[in-house]
Amino acid sequence: MPQEIEEKAQQLMEEADSDSRTRTYVGAMDWILTAVLICFAAFQLWANLTGTLGAVKLRAAHVMILLPLAFILYPTFKKECRRRSWMPFWDVLLSIAAVFCFAYILRRYDALARTGRLNSTDVWVGIGCLVLSFEAARRTSGNLAVIALVFLSYFAVWGRYIPGMFGTAAFPLKRVIKSLVWDTIGILGTGSGVSATYIFIFVLFGAFLKYSGFSQFINDISLTLVGRTPGGPAKVSVIASAMMGMINGSAIANVATTGTITIPLMKKTGYRKEFAGAVEAVASTGGQFTPPIMGAVGFVMAEFMAVSYTKVMLAAAIPAVLYYVSLLWSVHLEAKRLGLSGLAPENIPKAAEVLKARGHLLIPLVVLLVLMFRGYTPLFAAIVAIFVTVPVSWLRKETRMTPKIILQAVVEGSRSAVGVGVSCVIIGVIIGSVNMTSLGVNFGSLILKVVGEGQLFLGGLMVMVMSIILGMGVPGVAAYVIVYAVAVPVLRGVGATEMAANMFCLIYACLSNITPPVAMSSYVASGIADSDMTKTSLIAIKLGIAGFIVPFFFLDNPVLLYGSTEGVAIGTTLYSFATACMGVLALAGGLAGLPLKKFSSGVTTLRLIGRALLVAAGILLISPSLLTDGIALALIALQFILDKAVLSRAEPLSPA
Repeated sequence: MPQEIEEKAQQLMEEADSDSRTRTYVGAMDWILTAVLICFAAFQLWANLTGTLGAVKLRAAHVMILLPLAFILYPTFKKECRRRSWMPFWDVLLSIAAVFCFAYILRRYDALARTGRLNSTDVWVGIGCLVLSFEAARRTSGNLAVIALVFLSYFAVWGRYIPGMFGTAAFPLKRVIKSLVWDTIGILGTGSGVSATYIFIFVLFGAFLKYSGFSQFINDISLTLVGRTPGGPAKVSVIASAMMGMINGSAIANVATTGTITIPLMKKTGYRKEFAGAVEAVASTGGQFTPPIMGAVGFVMAEFMAVSYTKVMLAAAIPAVLYYVSLLWSVHLEAKRLGLSGLAPENIPKAAEVLKARGHLLIPLVVLLVLMFRGYTPLFAAIVAIFVTVPVSWLRKETRMTPKIILQAVVEGSRSAVGVGVSCVIIGVIIGSVNMTSLGVNFGSLILKVVGEGQLFLGGLMVMVMSIILGMGVPGVAAYVIVYAVAVPVLRGVGATEMAANMFCLIYACLSNITPPVAMSSYVASGIADSDMTKTSLIAIKLGIAGFIVPFFFLDNPVLLYGSTEGVAIGTTLYSFATACMGVLALAGGLAGLPLKKFSSGVTTLRLIGRALLVAAGILLISPSLLTDGIALALIALQFILDKAVLSRAEPLSPA
């Protein structure tokens, strides 16, 4: 049965995420591919450690290896036979063409940087780079390639025919190619730069953690923390999925891997199948904006804002904690409503035994954090953490990484970085087109005309919808970059701080994974749970409600983004955090429809007015203001009185 669930999860993931559809080679080609992936990892470690290559040359060399790997790994068509002894001849030609084009850029770039003038060969090579990048993106990230093509055609073709503020100049072909290929705003821009540095290294780090046994440690420690509490398996799912989601950076992949274990366990415990699927989808999605790794998106944000990653990580901490506090409380209330108990003590490992057996696997993460907080770059910290992981794994026999396991980690890390890397390359087309046409500025001006100056909440509402739409069906890093190019200028225009605007867009771009009609994470989770996808998505929205509400409050008062505003005392932040925690608990309680005073089986359902009071109090408590906190506490007191009256009059109901 577990094998069937895993196969179904893999099939669902391939349907929802083109990045998961890869070929499997046998024989000599498998050995060749393994050797190339190992060499790719070695080159990336060398280049990032030594820094001997300039930024643009590192990006060009990275893409020169990345695109051929995409042609080798990803099938040309969906229904192509995946198990092969050799790659198709057309992919051999495409790989050779990719190596030639980007090797030409490496050789020619210095001379072109001095003169700034393209010759006919430069133009043709540039066209080849664009075509090859689009073909690789079509295979690895489907929808993203289509979006990039729309932006490119707007920039190069039909934008000139649009009247008014969204019209563009008639850009000649040479100008288009120079901007998107030879300048640092296109395919060799920030997207490729982040892929060649942060993303590759941290994906590799995640693979080393996985093969050291860190995943098992997460599951075991989660069981010891919450396994005995009511609805323990669902809470284990939340904690484990959150920790894995922040490392692997893909909510869909996280659902497909951890969900095969957690969803059946939740159903067996007594949770409804729609609820079980929703819990896994919400937990996996939140990992993308959860420190310390944030699925590598945080590094992109730090690069865009030209601030240290530590600052981004600290700013994301409170919103992420509020998100998971709300989710855990919702799961707890559902367990109480259903009268569920925790796991039997004999099924719960002892904390001391877990820490003794695998606690040493936390050392690489501690090393990573200590180095970053001491001022070292995230790249250096991650590379050191990778090399620390291996000797640390040798501290216990059951976690020891042998040479074979180390090679497997290297191969999987390099392989996993290909899909997201190609997405980052094609994102350069979107960023370059937006910059050259001033689309982001013009769109922001239009929004400002509609909502007016200083209308933060109205502007935020429009950006929320925009971010969710633009993020649908797109990998986490790519979703944020697209939203950054289009939506961040809007929020900055209506008065949001830079950190608040970026964090706002990041969270909503990630939440598109659980927002209908696309809701990729909910789709995969519902498939594993055999539940209705629409119902699962709607429950997921309710469970993740804190993620949809909290960003609006740090737009106006970024005190909930720790360290993002100068002069804010830590006491103020801690107080706001405490009241916000109370707020998300009240909000979850109001949406769950359970009384606060009595959590035994046979409880009565809150009257609608009582639930409304809790929801209102929760929203007011999230707002960092003494006035709203006082009103919220009065509403909660009123709710207690109402709850007491309801319980004294109503007859107990059996749990539904």
